[in-house]
Amino acid sequence: MDIGRVNPAHKLEDQGITGLGTVYYNLMEPALVEAALKRGEGELGQGGTFLVSTGKFTGRSPKDKHVVKTESVADAIWWEANAEMSPAGFDALHADMLEHMKGKDMFVQDLFGGADPEHRLDVRMVTELAWHNLFIRHLLRRPSREELDGFAPEFTIINVPSFKADPAKHDCKSETVIALNFDKKLILIGGTEYAGENKKSVFTLLNYILPEKGVMPMHCSANHAKGNPVDAAIFFGLSGTGKTTLSADPERVLIGDDEHGWSERGTFNFEGGCYAKTISLSPEAEPEIYATTSKFATVIENMVYDPETKELDFEDDSLTPNMRCAYPLDYISNASETGLGGHPKNIIMLTCDAFGVLPPIARLTPAQAMYHFLSGFTSKMAGTERGVTEPQPVFSTCFGAPFMPRRPEVYGNLLRDKIAKHGATCWLVNTGWTGGAYGTGSRMPIKATRALLTAALDGSLNEATFRKDPNFGFDVPVTVPGVDAGLLDPRSTWTDKDGYDANAAKLVKMFSDNFEQYLAHIDEDVKAVAIG
Repeated sequence: MDIGRVNPAHKLEDQGITGLGTVYYNLMEPALVEAALKRGEGELGQGGTFLVSTGKFTGRSPKDKHVVKTESVADAIWWEANAEMSPAGFDALHADMLEHMKGKDMFVQDLFGGADPEHRLDVRMVTELAWHNLFIRHLLRRPSREELDGFAPEFTIINVPSFKADPAKHDCKSETVIALNFDKKLILIGGTEYAGENKKSVFTLLNYILPEKGVMPMHCSANHAKGNPVDAAIFFGLSGTGKTTLSADPERVLIGDDEHGWSERGTFNFEGGCYAKTISLSPEAEPEIYATTSKFATVIENMVYDPETKELDFEDDSLTPNMRCAYPLDYISNASETGLGGHPKNIIMLTCDAFGVLPPIARLTPAQAMYHFLSGFTSKMAGTERGVTEPQPVFSTCFGAPFMPRRPEVYGNLLRDKIAKHGATCWLVNTGWTGGAYGTGSRMPIKATRALLTAALDGSLNEATFRKDPNFGFDVPVTVPGVDAGLLDPRSTWTDKDGYDANAAKLVKMFSDNFEQYLAHIDEDVKAVAIG
């Protein structure tokens, strides 16, 4: 039996998926909330939000992500960072998952990955959980009724958390599995209820497809000046570095929260919503995001709440520090209706430095920009992945290694070429620690970070006096109006100067050691700025 808002042109039976219970196609938010409640998947929260716990997994499982090694992709995939799966293992996994699904109700959303019609991907999401369907309906872009009438999925993602993989039979690593088959245009997810796997699977697809079209896929947020979409800025950064917070500037228009493309036309959002961290979220610091946590159909994931009043506790991280909310972009008052912007005038690379060494902002040359893009240094924040309980220094190339199926240089060269062609100014911004390392110092004041970003985006920071950083060689402003000058010199914020010097030397060596893997693949100008 098929129930949905529209009668789809292409049904699951056309894809060889048969024997299911009821299939719900393209339900809208009220129906999905109602279905999730009836099925006992969560609770109704204040304002009509949906409160859910993802159980065992409260973060992504990157070690359980596999790419099927077929002849067509064997030479294109970055196998050092992407676990391979045999075609036979995938076929067995697919067959067993379809068998497991028989008799079960399924929820289907037909959606777009990408705001630019020329480059978007038509994605069908098939989920066992109604709330996963609600989540992905927020996070991807929703077709109009007319577009749904003729919708033909290019890729299909099937997510069945109750299915447990067999490593011996399915050529995977554990009962949890995320398997991408580019030949069959199919992704299979099992053994985890964490909703972030859904959106990151689409991102991985686009990261593989778009470079061949000359489009740079980016793990970044983006905004543009009010009334001037041409004045765009992008914010690279891993989870926990502040992409969502810093791009949601009330004085600028939000293009998107997390994933974008840079084409010959300009910047475009991949998504239709935001997936924001809620730990320590406050109405004073982030009023727009905070307001979404009491709006209808917002998915509230892994937050502690009062069982009677359903009041959320933004400080209790006993379930996970990776507590989140998922909501559509139009819940943010200054969000772009089109998801489109011009070529970036400013490129911000966000890092969370747990060593307390990096300055709050530094200006990068194009060669330094490629160096730091390929390095992708940050500190992995607690809860983002399984087993991470405190910040861990990490190098995640392109600020998103888990989602990059191709070699890093493919993306680095694309970025370098686009910077050169369009003349973007690049900045490295540290949202991590100052006055000491993690455990001794404190987090960089967000007020200072915002003031520095404002100066960078309005062009005034380029007029400041700069000094050359002795450790990293980039330009650091000496004074910026509204920012404590002492903060701009990280060494001066440490009581223990010798401790700073030791940490700086340690971090420089980490950069140098990590970058050796790229030296055979990069141009001389980038090699010249390599640290160490």
